[in-house]
Amino acid sequence: MILEQLLSKDPIDILNRKLDIIAEILARSAPAPAPDNSLEITDVYVWQAELKWLQPVEKVNRVDMKLLKGIDRVRDILVENTTKFASGYSANNALLWGARGMGKSSLVKAVHAAINKLSDKSELKLIEIHREDIESLPQLMMLLRKQPFRIILFCDDLSFDSDDTSYKSLKAALDGGVEGRPGNVVFYATSNRRHLLPRDMIDNERSTAISPGEAVEEKVSLSDRFGLWLGFHKCSQDEYLAMVMGYASYFGIDIDKMELRKQSLEWATTRGSRSGRVAWQFIQDLAGSLGKSIEK
Repeated sequence: MILEQLLSKDPIDILNRKLDIIAEILARSAPAPAPDNSLEITDVYVWQAELKWLQPVEKVNRVDMKLLKGIDRVRDILVENTTKFASGYSANNALLWGARGMGKSSLVKAVHAAINKLSDKSELKLIEIHREDIESLPQLMMLLRKQPFRIILFCDDLSFDSDDTSYKSLKAALDGGVEGRPGNVVFYATSNRRHLLPRDMIDNERSTAISPGEAVEEKVSLSDRFGLWLGFHKCSQDEYLAMVMGYASYFGIDIDKMELRKQSLEWATTRGSRSGRVAWQFIQDLAGSLGKSIEK
């Protein structure tokens, strides 16, 4: 049929072919439909900066808050801050900093889930922005300002290299600029660094600047945008064992407690550290050895 149309000299066929070509060109050049950023689909999203799209997350990687051990004080502070925010009251941005694997990002996700369980509407939203998309933060803030929901904007493992200037976008979006941070948004970040910037960057600024104090203030002031600094420190052996026992009980892993203690300590020794992440990795390995499959 197509070959016949191509070989045909009928003016009607020629016109139809031209119209088909025009229609195809117009279809290709038409702008893509605007993404649905209504936040009505679920309560957790990931910001896709290139597409300007809040991508819904169907299955969230998180643990129950009762499994997070050794962080009771910072847990209570973050719960209180988030509860005030979810209730429509003022709340602070929070920086969760400190030792690796001690549950900083897990706590943010667990607190969000726990507070939403108290309401049938899931009106508290959690949106993750990737570290590499920080420069798009002002655009995202403008989008979220129009939303009818209370929103936790979350960035995991936030830090900046010595030649990275995108931290200025973060400073402006949090408290700077004419509009400032939207009243329906609070920003939670996790980092291994308390000041988010490498120490050599701050030292270099101090040594080369005409006014060293002002240069250092420019760098360190980023952390001042966070009203809450919640420190996470390396856990003790007892806290590590409590994490292991908690996971084993939660996932129904049937093993003698003394044997569980022995194996978990050996695992931590081979890893050279004790943390919530190490405890979780041990439990995954143990469950696999016992023919079980577990996931967060």
